[in-house]
Amino acid sequence: MTNILTGDIKRLRELTGVGITDAKQALVEAKGDFDKALAAMRKKGLTKANKRAEREARSGLIGTYCHDGRIGVVLEVNCETDFVAKTDEFKELVKDLCLHIAASEPQNKAELLSQPFVKNPEITVGDYVKQHNAKLGENIIVRRFERMALGEVTHP
Repeated sequence: MTNILTGDIKRLRELTGVGITDAKQALVEAKGDFDKALAAMRKKGLTKANKRAEREARSGLIGTYCHDGRIGVVLEVNCETDFVAKTDEFKELVKDLCLHIAASEPQNKAELLSQPFVKNPEITVGDYVKQHNAKLGENIIVRRFERMALGEVTHP
């Protein structure tokens, strides 16, 4: 029997949002290898997240960001319930996406979701959203956004 450390269970829970039992089971199945357990839990969470993508998401938040009065972002991110929209994790997701849009200048939603995430270039923005989808247990959708830069000329 592999010795499973309580600290590893806690860390796995914090990173994936799963319960104690699921975190411990993942570590047992990975024979105590934390990285293997984390990868398995993320894969399982993303699979569930993909299934949630069919559910309607009409609650959420409109986030804004203004950088030094020169760059502004308005972003709508939807989830299924008002309860999730009010959580700190959801608010942090919206804030991070606003910062990413300000920094990376995506022109459309498909481009945004496929870009490497500025805070962790090892994953895409789409993967970052799916991680929150798995962690919060709801379908999360980046509905629309607008980025403006001072002096920028746009043509209709």
